[in-house]
Parts: sequence; C-alpha cells; structure tokens
Amino acid sequence: MKILVTGGAGFIGSAVIRNIINNTNDEVINLDKLTYAGNLDSVKDIEKNNRYTFEQVDICDRTELERVFNQYKPDAVMHLAAESHVDRSITGPAEFIQTNIVGTYTLLEVSRNYWLRLEAGKKAEFRFHHISTDEVYGDLPHPSDVEGTLPMFTETTAYDPSSPYSASKASSDHLVRAWRRTYGLPTIITNCSNNYGPYHFPEKLIPLVILNALDGKDLPIYGQGDQIRDWLYVEDHARALYKVVTEGAIGETYNIGGHNEKQNIQVVQTICEILDELVPKENRYVEQITFVEDRPGHDRRYAIDARKIEKELNWVPQETFESGLKKTVQWYLENRIWCENVQSGNYQRERLGTLN
Repeated sequence: MKILVTGGAGFIGSAVIRNIINNTNDEVINLDKLTYAGNLDSVKDIEKNNRYTFEQVDICDRTELERVFNQYKPDAVMHLAAESHVDRSITGPAEFIQTNIVGTYTLLEVSRNYWLRLEAGKKAEFRFHHISTDEVYGDLPHPSDVEGTLPMFTETTAYDPSSPYSASKASSDHLVRAWRRTYGLPTIITNCSNNYGPYHFPEKLIPLVILNALDGKDLPIYGQGDQIRDWLYVEDHARALYKVVTEGAIGETYNIGGHNEKQNIQVVQTICEILDELVPKENRYVEQITFVEDRPGHDRRYAIDARKIEKELNWVPQETFESGLKKTVQWYLENRIWCENVQSGNYQRERLGTLN
C-alpha cells in the first residue's frame, strides 16, 4: 500500500511512520506543516528509505493537498495532523479550531474528490483513517466519588468534551462520520488514551517531568495529582493504528487503550524512582515535586475499554506501564540533543494554559 500520513513529524505520527517503514513493505508519504511540535529528527532514521517521502504541507491548504493526492495517488490516508495540547488550547483556541476542524474538513473534501475519481478496484480498497482521542468523551466518575465498578469509555459513549482541544477533536470526529454517512467516503475512526514514549514534545507531562527532574527544576503537579489517565505506549498505539487501517471495518470506531489507569502523582513518582536508579544523586527526585493550581476544566478520569479492538482485530498492548515508562526515561537520557533541538526559543517548559 501507499499510505499518506498527515502529521507524520509529530509524536504519534512519527511512530506510525517508523513502524510502517521498519515492519512492512508499504510506502509512506509524510505530510506535515512542521509546527512547533513537528520535527523531522523524529523520522531521521528512515528519511533515506526509498519507500518514504516528505511533503511540507498545511492540511488547510487545499491546493497543495490536491497536488499531493494527484502526485502520489495514495491507497489510504491516516489523519494524525492536529493541535493536541489542552493547555495551549486554553490559551489560544483559534489554532485548534483552524487545524482540527477546518483542516479536517479540507482533507475530507480533497480525499472525497480523489476517491470519487479512482477506478472501481482502487475505490473499493481506499480508506480514510481518522485518529482521535478519548478526551472527546469528557469525564468519568473518579474512584474517590463512587463505590463499586467504575465505568469506562466504549465506542458508543456519548461525546461530552471539556476543553477547546477536545471540543475541536469531537468536531472533527463528527465531520468524518458525516462524510461517511452523506457521501459514502470509506472512513474509520480510532480514539486513543494518553500516549507516552520516545520523541514526545516536552510540554506533555511525562517528558516535562523527566527533563525538569534532570535539570533540578520543580516537577509541577496540577491540583492534588489525583487525575487518572489510561497510559498507552506510543509504539503499541502505532501497531494498533496500522491494524485498523489495514484490517478495520469501514464505518467502525475502535477505542485503543493501554490498560494502565494511573493517577498523575503515581506517574511522576514512578519516573522519580526510575531516575533514582538510573541517574542517582544526593537527594531523591521526588523531593522536586510541587503542587500548583489546577488546570481550568480539568477532567478527573479517563479510562478506555479496548475489548472491541482486541476481539475484532486481535490487538493488545505489548508494553506494561512499568516496562514502557522505563524505556521512555532511558530514551530521554540518551537523546538530550533531540530534546534541546525541539524546544524553540518560544517554549522553555514554562506553565501553559492559565486564564490570566
């Protein structure tokens, strides 16, 4: 297959591309605008592979998208290009509306017009795979508030987004389903839990904590740190996404999770313990933890029920949270130059997403 991956210089997109090039015979066209979080160093190991091509294109640029489709004639689209940081969406929601909603609309329209022109065999095989988030579902009950079995997000959970980011992703999901229902475009949607792993931009919790710990800075925890997330190792996610685009059923949604519900404070404490082992110092890293004012509209718990993708596509995560997190910490220890390169002069790991 020839697969067009949007956002392929980003965290999850680059993992998808590395997985495809290293483990299949498929070709990849990496289409990325190269915003602050996109970095070609994340695909440096495969950039000279003859099955890989890069195009610097904004998904809102219809003319350039049409050129790319006509030039490369993809068999499938994996749409990962998105603004994705909740804190940034609180400070500046306009970029999220433009990229996540208008960009997805533009990509859908170009894909639809391209698909309509394909000959019958190619048309039947074409797929548009939209990669989304569990945050579109909103908040789940927290164990501190209820007794008994706690609910999880399923593929039929009603949408109830809380942030400008999750609202923009929910909007894009609705667009994808509408293009399937109205125009017949062969779409598939996946909603994933929190990803972690190598090449993660250091505004997100895990890389931020690792780098701040190593630099002797505070390790900021929102509120009491009792927010719960389901953590998914990014390379497990990449394998799942390839399964979906190649084996998933048209019109279906698949939730992808890591089976790892952890409180944020537990995540940070575990990172500190790993660093105590790998890079010991006089004081323990946990002493750098500080508690700061919570994020506006902060969801308290996410949890994915991933039984559908396990049953229908035979996918389960290979990494435990402990094994994946240790690999992640080790990667950041060995790739400090990458970390320095991706931090632009406009971002030095400062607090984002405040209302004042």
